Amino acid sequence: MNLELNNKYALVCGSTAGIGKATAMALAAEGVQITLVARNEDKLKTVLSELPQQRTHDYIVADFSNPEGLKSKVSDYISNHHGFHILVNNTGGPKGGPVYSAEVDEFESAFTQHLKCNHVLVQTTVPFMKEEGFGRVINVISTSVKQPLDGLGVSNTIRGAVANWSKTLANELGQFGITVNNVLPGATGTERLTQIIKNKSAKSGNTEEEAANAMKNAVPAKRFAQPEELADAITFLASERAAYINGINLPVDGGRTKSL
Repeated sequence: MNLELNNKYALVCGSTAGIGKATAMALAAEGVQITLVARNEDKLKTVLSELPQQRTHDYIVADFSNPEGLKSKVSDYISNHHGFHILVNNTGGPKGGPVYSAEVDEFESAFTQHLKCNHVLVQTTVPFMKEEGFGRVINVISTSVKQPLDGLGVSNTIRGAVANWSKTLANELGQFGITVNNVLPGATGTERLTQIIKNKSAKSGNTEEEAANAMKNAVPAKRFAQPEELADAITFLASERAAYINGINLPVDGGRTKSL
């Protein structure tokens, strides 16, 4: 299938590891020109050197705890280089724990890193998408949008807010040839999953292997996802072929989510 992505530019956030890095690799393999975004310049340079070199890729150093700083850096980049057809919103999730015991600051921090940063990036990139008559905004969220996950109280709360923001945007932007969709990862082989397994092991007294196996057994596929499997779903949603898919929440979780 020809995804018709050769002439496109993409801004991929959180792209030095995990799902973000895998997405940058997958899009680049389809001929997309990638601009990576993360806060660690050394890691950005490493990923940049690993991207398929069909086109000239680049990066922006930015911290998602500072939405206005992020907006300024991306705006400057667009002014001096080019706009983006594809925006992949992706950043690390909040720390775990029961929602009842969460500090107010934890909600504020997560809201800033996820919803505020997503919003300023949309405001910065959508004008170019409108000019081109083509745009893809893809938010990497969590299956907790459909089914809250135990021990991830702050994350469950903020992810739901992002999903509703995204659906509203999809309704507003669809007329311009811009789609807005959410990909909902299940348990995926990333650094965050490693930390979740360690926390479960510490709380339960089980070994990390036992904690991991218990999580796998809750998935009909009986395994964790690989970041590349999420990246493939994101790449399809970014393509011309997905033009009539808009405003959805797509679980990529091996069937773990119980709801329809």
